[in-house]
Amino acid sequence: MTDRPTAPLSAILSLVNDKVLSRKNPNRIYVGLEDIPSGGTSLISHGWATDSVSTNNVFKAGDVLFGKLRPRLRKSIRIDRPGYCSTDILVLRPTAGVDPEFAGYVAQSDTVFTKAVRTEEGTKMPRCSWQQIQSVHVFLPTTRNEQRSIVRFLACMDRAIDRTTDLIAKQQQVKAGLLQAVFSRGVLPDGELRPTRASRPELYRETEAGWLPVDWRLDSLGRNAKIVSGVTLGSKEASTNALTVPYLRVANVQDGYLDLRELKTVKVSANVAEQLRLLPGDVLMNEGGDFDKLGRGAVWSGEIENCIHQNHVFRVRCNNVHLLPEFLAYFTESDFGKRYFRVNSKQSTNLASINSKQLHAYPVALPHPKEQERIAHRVQKAVRAINSLQAEVDKLRMRKRGLMADLLTGRVSVEHLAPELASA
Repeated sequence: MTDRPTAPLSAILSLVNDKVLSRKNPNRIYVGLEDIPSGGTSLISHGWATDSVSTNNVFKAGDVLFGKLRPRLRKSIRIDRPGYCSTDILVLRPTAGVDPEFAGYVAQSDTVFTKAVRTEEGTKMPRCSWQQIQSVHVFLPTTRNEQRSIVRFLACMDRAIDRTTDLIAKQQQVKAGLLQAVFSRGVLPDGELRPTRASRPELYRETEAGWLPVDWRLDSLGRNAKIVSGVTLGSKEASTNALTVPYLRVANVQDGYLDLRELKTVKVSANVAEQLRLLPGDVLMNEGGDFDKLGRGAVWSGEIENCIHQNHVFRVRCNNVHLLPEFLAYFTESDFGKRYFRVNSKQSTNLASINSKQLHAYPVALPHPKEQERIAHRVQKAVRAINSLQAEVDKLRMRKRGLMADLLTGRVSVEHLAPELASA
């Protein structure tokens, strides 16, 4: 297309500066930056007004919430109800004459986020500002009908993403139920679960980890694995001939999987690099952080060469004769595994932590290794189903991002991509 009409972002969205400290409506939601998904279209979760005791921004239904802290995370959604949010979120309101949904998509565009990242200020906590991004020029079709055509096309993509995301949520519920079942009843050689404790109480015994099959042992993790803390950032141990190596931090170790999209590096001596080098089969477990991060574990599969781990991440190298890594990682996801951390962690406001001594004492259920394999295999089937759906969501989001780059710059018209949709 030629002669593409453009306008500054401020012609499409305006900054809302309404703030409140007290007298919040307790029936309205509170949105923190963590509640907004990267590249998503709807909230992951939310709190309530009474959850925040600090000053908040006030938003209305139809406003755009744009994350100004670490803008490279691409957090921007159009909200469908009123409430309050963190001051690390810009509240933007569509201007008169512009389709509100179109304005919401513009706020998610590469053009806007590229400007936000380029003008961010700060090293550890980089933030962008409305003063810097409001002047960026964006594509603005001259009529609402043109804007609505683009909205209808992108909304179709969003519905496909939302449907698949809903399926993931259902599969995660299935997995949670499966974890409860296999770590309370086990998996027999024929692939079936043991009879329930209610029907066959003689098959079970009560332990500090809960009711377990009578032929399962309960032993400390330290007696069945070698546990090592990682490198302390900022230490001066590295020599002038230090090596620069990638390392895992708490944010990389999720509940049952590793998020390796953003890896950082650190300089360490060759000796430290070798001592802390991760090997396939190592289980990574978090020392602490938010309650949901405490003790969560994932198995390292050798994804990156010469990778080490930070001191807030424990490396657990299992004795495979008695304890299999995959079994341990899934055990830490279960209610049985989490209960110990909830009870024994050192807790402060919204934070919790465990130390090496506590992790060594962590009680682990130990079925026969063959049964551990069967349990891990059963859970892996559920994990593969979730991963398959997640891959589909990732593909849909990539496709949507490509379409946004075409449609929200005027480079390609909706009529060119889907004549039947443009005329709908």
